[in-house]
Amino acid sequence: MSEAPEASAPETLEVSETFTRAQELDAADELAPLREKFVLDDVVYLDGNSLGALPACVPERVQDVVRTQWGSLRIRSWDESGWWTAPERIGDRIAPLVGAAPGQMVVGDSTSVNLFKALVAAVRMAAQGGHDGGAGEVRDEILVDATTFPTDGYIAESAARMTGCTLRPVAPAEVPDALSGRTAAVLFNHVDYRTGRLHDLPGLTAAAHAAGALAIWDLCHSAGALPVGLDEHGVDLAVGCTYKYLNGGPGSPAFLYVRRELQDRFDSPLPGWNSHAQPFGMRPDYEAASGALRGRVGTPDILSMLALEAALEVWDDVPVDAVRAKSLALTDFFLECVAAYVPAGAVECLTPLAHAERGSQVALRCRDAGDVMKRLIAGGVVGDYRPPDVLRFGFTPLYVGFADAERAARILGETLS
Repeated sequence: MSEAPEASAPETLEVSETFTRAQELDAADELAPLREKFVLDDVVYLDGNSLGALPACVPERVQDVVRTQWGSLRIRSWDESGWWTAPERIGDRIAPLVGAAPGQMVVGDSTSVNLFKALVAAVRMAAQGGHDGGAGEVRDEILVDATTFPTDGYIAESAARMTGCTLRPVAPAEVPDALSGRTAAVLFNHVDYRTGRLHDLPGLTAAAHAAGALAIWDLCHSAGALPVGLDEHGVDLAVGCTYKYLNGGPGSPAFLYVRRELQDRFDSPLPGWNSHAQPFGMRPDYEAASGALRGRVGTPDILSMLALEAALEVWDDVPVDAVRAKSLALTDFFLECVAAYVPAGAVECLTPLAHAERGSQVALRCRDAGDVMKRLIAGGVVGDYRPPDVLRFGFTPLYVGFADAERAARILGETLS
């Protein structure tokens, strides 16, 4: 169960008016009751874009998995407790949150491992004729977001070496002009992890397809925060973590999406017994399973996977569109409060103001940002810091309210005064 952040008494008329407005917005918030489904205290927790809060139902479920499924049933749990089918079952649970029909997603491994599978498989499919399987030119180039999360760049560079491709870092806005008949695949980040900028998934996917290339999207900072529309926009492959806005817990397994039309061409660079057509046949030759199961590799990490499955229950009957609407309202309100409370010139907003270009975080450039964040945390506001000078505040609409946003901005203003 959660506790609402303690409301301190406003000291000025301006603060009082903003404080009152926050209370009114919370009272009208249809998602506000969801906060009770999380284990929270009186800290304003704005770091859900790094690690989501603990759903209250998870500890009891994990205890049952350990004591009963592992402790009593033991090996029988692979069948009787559904361990064997967990990767695709939980994938189907996540699928509607990112706009995908069932049967196209598996859960397991890390985001980095899944990205490696997706990139190499994309190049292999491109060699067979691009995203639509038609005949085409030799495709020996991978484009990658030049501002990508570092690991994505490392994986892309390794995949390029292994497949004999040239890797070209390109700013997302410049991708349409950089595409050519030689482009095999393009790796995009849906939301920039530093600034919170939301990139144009429909437009960039269409541009990649027009050039005959496959589009791969990293959804780590958008899954569970905003509508994605994987099926609607024809995304080829996608990966994402589950420990941020999906609240799956530290190191919870990632997901891999393979568009249905590509599944019979998906040639994983990491074939394992779990993705074999006859996993218990123990044959020396490899025959890929059908469908998204080709994305599996080895034995699933059951403890963290079933903790994730329990955590996803907080999404029952929660429309992603409502989450997005609250996310935008929260970040708008936070920025208004920052403008009201923080001394002029003390911070610079790096997050786009336009809703169409904003994820669910606010990034502020600030002098001595590392020290400022330490002081904020000591004052009961938890965000995070990215060198050299960026304060990041993640807004998870399932448990963050408008009073949280007001209090965070007010304490930031006091810290910088």
